[in-house]
Amino acid sequence: MAIQRQTKTLLLILAFGVFGILNTEMGVIGILPQVAEVFHISITESGLLISGFALGVALAGPVLPLLLSRYNRKHIMLLVVSVFFLCTAVTPWIDNFYIVLVLRILPALLHPVFCSLAFSIAAGAVDSEESPKAVAYITVGVSAGMVLGVPISNFLATQISLESAYYFFAAINAIAVLLIALKVPSMAVTAPLSYGSQLKILAKPVLWISIVGAICMNGAIYGVFGYAAEYISMVIQVSPLVGSVLLFIYGVMNIVGSLWAGHLLVKRSKQTVWILPIAVGSIYIGMYVSTTSVWLSAMCIVMWGIVAGINANVTQYWVYTSAPEAPDFVNGLFLTAVNLGTTLASLGCGYVIAILGLPWVVAGGVIMSILSLAAIAWRYSIDNAVRCI
Repeated sequence: MAIQRQTKTLLLILAFGVFGILNTEMGVIGILPQVAEVFHISITESGLLISGFALGVALAGPVLPLLLSRYNRKHIMLLVVSVFFLCTAVTPWIDNFYIVLVLRILPALLHPVFCSLAFSIAAGAVDSEESPKAVAYITVGVSAGMVLGVPISNFLATQISLESAYYFFAAINAIAVLLIALKVPSMAVTAPLSYGSQLKILAKPVLWISIVGAICMNGAIYGVFGYAAEYISMVIQVSPLVGSVLLFIYGVMNIVGSLWAGHLLVKRSKQTVWILPIAVGSIYIGMYVSTTSVWLSAMCIVMWGIVAGINANVTQYWVYTSAPEAPDFVNGLFLTAVNLGTTLASLGCGYVIAILGLPWVVAGGVIMSILSLAAIAWRYSIDNAVRCI
């Protein structure tokens, strides 16, 4: 069954809003050297703009989506994108780095609110069997934000000015404000769930197993990806231009994977969940043994991009289906899980590099994939036991 035109328009607006938020989050990676130069700080200190944002998302993920779940969803989404717009629009006028950091963390606290609402609205806008396809629109917005934000912000900062990069972030969020204000209908919550009824899902073992699986699977992807530029440059040993092209191809394949995942989860959800960690681990092994061939390495990176896009859909689907009775809250928990996975796996992969060297960074991804596979087996063993009762 095809998604209706009106619903598709709503999904595209939500995806654009998510794109604006992820563009603001990830785009800063492309301007860290300029931030360090302008504020006369080290590149490590400028990295607080990344780690501070991620910490804000992780802390707010389980709390704010729950607290705001009973209010008109359109009004909440307008609040979030307006805060993103204002904070990014004001930042170029600030000459104190720590005030810039505060303006960075403030919208980060609202990041999981918008994204959890977008996932919940998308899943609820269609029949249950079609919900993975609808959610795929949102994950495409996530992928596009991660792919486009870094190169565009880097180009603007290096070719024009650091301020122009922030104005780019602000402009995208301003468009999102207008689209939501003009095109999204009022979404009053007519029968709000009580906070107590939503908190009850925390007693479900299957939810915690799913969260662990999402942490491990997201860590398997982004723990390694955090070192992708260095890996491509120093291990595969290609020129900076070729390295940039390979990273761009990875990003495009990420979007392709997000689109493909919606169809896979509709038709073969269980098989897709099982195969994902096996595919990721196999690709990392392939990357390790193919470093002497640029073409084989490039093929591995293409496949890596595809499974990374599929991963975003699968982990959201897996956590969401463990407690669909509290959609906003469970999606907030999902966002916390994936941010924790990225943070913990980045530290773990960094530890692997320090001990064994950069070529072994993929070993961290293989280990996380195996742990995710174990969580999947545990989750489905519980599901099967429940069916037999």
